Amino acid sequence: MTTFEQSTTRNTLLRTVSPQIFARLAGDMERVDLPLKFVLVEDGVAPSHIYFLEDGLASVVATSSDGEAIEVGHIGREGASGMHVMLAVPATPGRTFIQVEGSAIRVPLNVFTEAVVSDRETREFFLRYVHTTILQLAHSALANARYSVQERLARWLLMCHDRLDGDNLAVTHEFLALMLGVRRSGVTDHLHILEGRHAIRSTRGNVRVLSRDTLLDIAGGCYGVPEREYEKLLGLPSRVR
Repeated sequence: MTTFEQSTTRNTLLRTVSPQIFARLAGDMERVDLPLKFVLVEDGVAPSHIYFLEDGLASVVATSSDGEAIEVGHIGREGASGMHVMLAVPATPGRTFIQVEGSAIRVPLNVFTEAVVSDRETREFFLRYVHTTILQLAHSALANARYSVQERLARWLLMCHDRLDGDNLAVTHEFLALMLGVRRSGVTDHLHILEGRHAIRSTRGNVRVLSRDTLLDIAGGCYGVPEREYEKLLGLPSRVR
């Protein structure tokens, strides 16, 4: 049986929550692999577990009634899936699934719910995290409405860079098209522009960040507000490094 130590846990939320609550959850924790396309939250289905990512990257995707889809948020090591349950909503439209394979610590939903219901400090901690995810969604909407494709691409790559180890981002053109809400055929052109500015190097299934500062300059005002709010409210940077 695996013994979980808070000091060595790689998920920011679990590392930050009170030691008493971590100990309460630890007996029911299970570390699991997260293969590509693994579904963490299914459309309209109450989750059985809360997944605290330690590696990899998950996409939160909004889907319309006629099948149009766009990514509205990311979850990495800074977060957890299924946080709509904090708002007393058992199931929600949309899906959350793995875009970059990794691993997570999962906790049964009933165990997590009992912990947050019984402890005000823990409940408020996770509600602050929920606030940051709502803010991320709001700024995705702002970026889609007011910023160019290049600025939005730079923002999403920064968000991926925040949540993955190193500078190599194992993201596909299909994923980038979903992020940006553009045709897959157009993704290559936009990546070439960023390559021309020496911000990235793009190869099949991988984008290497060469200059984070250049990406920040390109993204401008469409990146940074949710990230600063996460650091202010939760006390740790959203970047994994």
